[in-house]
Amino acid sequence: MSFTAKDVQALRQSTGAGMMDAKKALEANAGDMEAAKQWLREKGLAQSAKRDDRDNNQGVVALLIKGSVGAIVQLKCETDFVASSDAFVGEANALAELVIAKNEAAVAERNAQLEDMKITLKEKIELGQVVRFEAAAGNLLESYTHVQGGRGVNAVLLELEGGNAELGHDIAVHIAFARPRFLTKDDVPADEIEKERATLETITRNEGKPEAAIGKIVDGRIQGFFKDIVLLEQPYAKDDKKAIKDLLGSAKVLRWSQVTIG
Repeated sequence: MSFTAKDVQALRQSTGAGMMDAKKALEANAGDMEAAKQWLREKGLAQSAKRDDRDNNQGVVALLIKGSVGAIVQLKCETDFVASSDAFVGEANALAELVIAKNEAAVAERNAQLEDMKITLKEKIELGQVVRFEAAAGNLLESYTHVQGGRGVNAVLLELEGGNAELGHDIAVHIAFARPRFLTKDDVPADEIEKERATLETITRNEGKPEAAIGKIVDGRIQGFFKDIVLLEQPYAKDDKKAIKDLLGSAKVLRWSQVTIG
């Protein structure tokens, strides 16, 4: 069985072995990847456990806006120590710059740097979500990034029609912490609403409410459900007497993306 330079790189990534050792392992095992991993392990040349099976729920979220274009890049790793390092944060920022300059697919141009980082840092490092917004003429791009331990962990990018930068930022901050899933009630799938209604009906009956009142009670509770998941219906985080739709006035949130770590 033959093997390629990419096979050598993949073996290095998953075992932490040096390049020559990885090549020797593949040569000794006719290109069989699993047998090569075992060979390295037996000879004490595998520096770490197989990384593909390890959790990488740490990392950094890099958000960048330049003019009418914004980007979010999620770069994942195993430990907060690596996630907070200058090199790791710098790589996430470089990827975001690339996405803004070109497109989401452009992140592939830094595959070699990511592969080297996996070997150097001996962690399972991979690219997560990649987002790119280009605002229509006259619209605003606004954002918020929650920073923890010197790295972005919760980023929101939104496009606003009307309004101003302060309003857009306030809405982005609200989204970061309220985590809405939909913009309007009409965006919520009908089957999700029906499932929630059925659950609320069961809860209401179990509470011993009069049968004649159940429908009205469930209708009221469904509105509470919308306030949990629909942006325009949510009470504003800084003033819960005001809904987001009231805060917006004539301005419109056209779209947003929220990317988090952990």
